[in-house]
Amino acid sequence: MPDLIHNLEAVQQRIALAAQVAGRDARSITLLAVSKTFPAEDVRAAYAAGQRAFGENYVQEAITKVTALADLRAALEWHFIGPLQSNKTRPVAENFDWVHSVDRLKIAQRLSEQRPDNLPPLNVCLQVNVSGEASKSGVSIPEAVEVAQEIAALPKLNLRGLMAIPEPAGSVEEQRAPHRQLRELFERLRNDGLELDTLSMGMSSDLEAAVLEGATIVRVGTAIFGARDYSN
Repeated sequence: MPDLIHNLEAVQQRIALAAQVAGRDARSITLLAVSKTFPAEDVRAAYAAGQRAFGENYVQEAITKVTALADLRAALEWHFIGPLQSNKTRPVAENFDWVHSVDRLKIAQRLSEQRPDNLPPLNVCLQVNVSGEASKSGVSIPEAVEVAQEIAALPKLNLRGLMAIPEPAGSVEEQRAPHRQLRELFERLRNDGLELDTLSMGMSSDLEAAVLEGATIVRVGTAIFGARDYSN
């Protein structure tokens, strides 16, 4: 799949250039390839091109892919990044390495209860609604401090940091503003004693702004795999 290989290289170059502008080491930024709606064969091709971390939004589709790629399980890192309902937490707790979209304490509690004892702690991020959009999941910035402390105390979870999906904006400066809010909250939580190391922010259209504001994971789908077909 030459297009996929070219796309991966192009995105990695964008990350490297943004990191250079920010005075950061590009190796401190993880590219998460968002493979939702794309088949397991595309994930396998991306793996062959050197990609290791993959993000999924839909539980049943994701589990189908994890199963189809069981031969690569030790090499792949699976991240759940979509909205998560209470009745869908068990398969996520049992099959994923990361969950970025923990948007309330109840979800964290269920993931903690359902994480198998034989697996390492589940890495999680607290999703924050930095733009205050009614249609977006996530805790508000004022709520985040208390919720983060409660999640950090749960067994079998490792609270790694924060995630956000800001409202789309035009210029890089406009894009940077909500990412800056998330970074400032992240720094506040660290100052309060939480051992956080992850800022999951930035997608295909705004990854440069996110890197400039300190993103450690950027979630990129269409720029790697192409336009999505939701007809299925």
